[in-house]
Amino acid sequence: MTVLQGLRVLDLSRVLAGPYCTALLADLGADVVKVEPPGGDDARHLGPFRDGESVYFAQLNRGKRSIALDLKNADDHALLLRLVERADVFVENFRPGVAQRLGIDHPTLAAVNPRLVYASISGFGQSGPMREHPAYDLIVQAMSGLMAGTGTPDGPPTRVGESVGDLMAGLFASWAISSALYDRERGGRGRHIDIAMLDSLVSLQVTAMSLVTATGQLPGRVGNRHPVSTPFDTYRTVDGLVAIAVASDTVFERFAALVGRPDLPSDPRFHDDTARSRHVEQVREITEAWSAHLTTDQALKLAQEAGVPAAPIWELTDALRSEQIQQRGLIGEFDHPVLGPTPYLRQPARFGDAGDASPAPTDDTPTPPSPGLGAHAHDVVAQWLSGDGERDDRS
Repeated sequence: MTVLQGLRVLDLSRVLAGPYCTALLADLGADVVKVEPPGGDDARHLGPFRDGESVYFAQLNRGKRSIALDLKNADDHALLLRLVERADVFVENFRPGVAQRLGIDHPTLAAVNPRLVYASISGFGQSGPMREHPAYDLIVQAMSGLMAGTGTPDGPPTRVGESVGDLMAGLFASWAISSALYDRERGGRGRHIDIAMLDSLVSLQVTAMSLVTATGQLPGRVGNRHPVSTPFDTYRTVDGLVAIAVASDTVFERFAALVGRPDLPSDPRFHDDTARSRHVEQVREITEAWSAHLTTDQALKLAQEAGVPAAPIWELTDALRSEQIQQRGLIGEFDHPVLGPTPYLRQPARFGDAGDASPAPTDDTPTPPSPGLGAHAHDVVAQWLSGDGERDDRS
């Protein structure tokens, strides 16, 4: 995809949050150059492995190029500053203070290139009393309130099953970079973007925040159910579970007919969402009196016919095999020199032409594989620092 074709990105980040941000930019055609230390990004040494290569690193760094620089070496540091002169975006996820010690902090690089959009991703941000504290996804999930609100009422707090602290920080960073680039087109200057993993997770909790504001109380751990809508949960079937989501009185009328209880909407205990949520256990009993005698497939078919949102509980592999995800083109593939044909998860936005409501999920441009350490040093220097200064419009 060529939405960001011609955009030059210097990526000094490692492991997950920063590389995820720049992978999203690379998916859209940006020329992302990983600037790695002599030992490479730590993610090169993180499993799972196949034939000695990290599949994790390969999937997360598809479509990028790599150069290896020792920023404590004067010549390598000088080369980086020359590349900065030609860059549009600079991404780092060092702990605050490290970039300054390396001589690549925002004030230093903005003096070299005032149009540079500089993104700093860290656990706790560039300010505040915890700015220098180390952070991993588990740490920020634990501190954000997200973990405290995840799990069953009688169980302990539970981490969300993916590294959402890193991923959401990377996602917010890519959005902020695009916004800053748009602003640069109007004002001519870049910006320093400060993204914190903790901020990113706290900002997601809009339902809990509305409850705190309205009632002064948190929803607590409610398992799979929604804290303010009912029925909105997973329910037993003969062979597993079915997810049912009812979030309006109109849909509740359909639900009542579905479960053979058309009288429910006129019952004061169930006449609106607030009342139903006060009687969540009674709603569960009514729902499972219907669902527990059906297979999941039977329950889904009946719910669909009734116009009630329902879904099976899929594993990731089920989702990847589904016709919906296949047709949306979410699974890309690149040809890796060691791993061979390697699938990866594309960024999900679809960009159609003006008036095109159903854009093609992919284009015909093959995705380059993840780079070998330092494999593109000669090409990057030749293309970025050529005398005519023309850009390498890689797609």
